[in-house]
Amino acid sequence: MSMTTAMISPARPEDLPGVLGLYRHLNPDDPQPDADKAECAWSALMESEFMTVMVAEAAGELVSTCTLVIVPNLTRGVRPYGLIENVVTHPGHRRTGLGRAVLSAALEAAWSADCYKVMLATGSRREETLRFYEKSGFRQGGKTYFEARRL
Repeated sequence: MSMTTAMISPARPEDLPGVLGLYRHLNPDDPQPDADKAECAWSALMESEFMTVMVAEAAGELVSTCTLVIVPNLTRGVRPYGLIENVVTHPGHRRTGLGRAVLSAALEAAWSADCYKVMLATGSRREETLRFYEKSGFRQGGKTYFEARRL
């Protein structure tokens, strides 16, 4: 599958089943989400002016996605910052440039919104995953990342 046969765009309301299908490759051990809860969360994503789900579609199928959140901010000249989460490409379409294209579209949207930075975290320790993010324009920063998770 080549990049020329794919379309990169913000997700549409009817893309929920395809995005949920991709997420099965991101977190295979996650339980299947409740349909009503998934629809409610998807509607909130679609209606938010601060969030964009980017997708790559090839041959009528969603094959890659990521979510961009733009956070209003009072520092850095009142410029927002971006967060990218839930990056996944269908295993059958990896190493085709589609994941990088989805990330590039998200970065372009963030820069168009005047974000002063965009952050992305990964739990992967795989060297190929880390190289993928570096080739997509991300660098390991000088800050230490912490997280709190509700049990």
